[in-house]
Amino acid sequence: MTSFFEPLILYWVLFFRISAGAAVPDSSVEFSEFVEIARIVSYSIPSLLLVWYLMLKIKPLKEWGITLPRKRDIIPAALAFSALFLIGLTISLISPHVNRIPASPRFLPPRTIFPWVILVVSCFSTAYLEETFFRMYLLSKRKEMRIGPHRAILLSTLLFSICHVYEGPWGFLNAALSGVVLAFVFVRFQSLHGVAVAHALYNILVFVLGSLPAGPQ
Repeated sequence: MTSFFEPLILYWVLFFRISAGAAVPDSSVEFSEFVEIARIVSYSIPSLLLVWYLMLKIKPLKEWGITLPRKRDIIPAALAFSALFLIGLTISLISPHVNRIPASPRFLPPRTIFPWVILVVSCFSTAYLEETFFRMYLLSKRKEMRIGPHRAILLSTLLFSICHVYEGPWGFLNAALSGVVLAFVFVRFQSLHGVAVAHALYNILVFVLGSLPAGPQ
């Protein structure tokens, strides 16, 4: 049981407040570069460094698979990104036809170049934090926690999905399906960069598509 303490405490400290976010379903949230900069500097990067530090106390980061990006990371990145895109596209096509379930909040894209740069940095820092914890850290510690690979994937996906409940039911579903895909890709390729880059690019794509003018009604 003690083997679960560190992961659960880390989850509580780093992610629980996110799961209790205040975004209202079917609402619009303006992008703020000041909020994003504060989040990057005071949360995303320090949290990522904390997880890496705890991992480093066990063994060198290189043995965890944390190295500079390599060509072999391209394949898992492409596979994961394609799957995330298909999941997001399917949900976006289905959700408007299910009126009983409220739509996810709309996070509005930036309007000028500098905020877009901040957004890209934010997406990558968040993606690396989440993929380091939910995929690399949790899935690599499954033997210590004495659970099999499928239960580890289930635990990783469940905790990842809970972090997205503030996005509403559709956001939770998107996170659940995406979490399964990212976990399986990580287990298959052991590529942190692959899943993190795919995660970041998908989040950026969502904002890019949101910035496009709507078609004729």
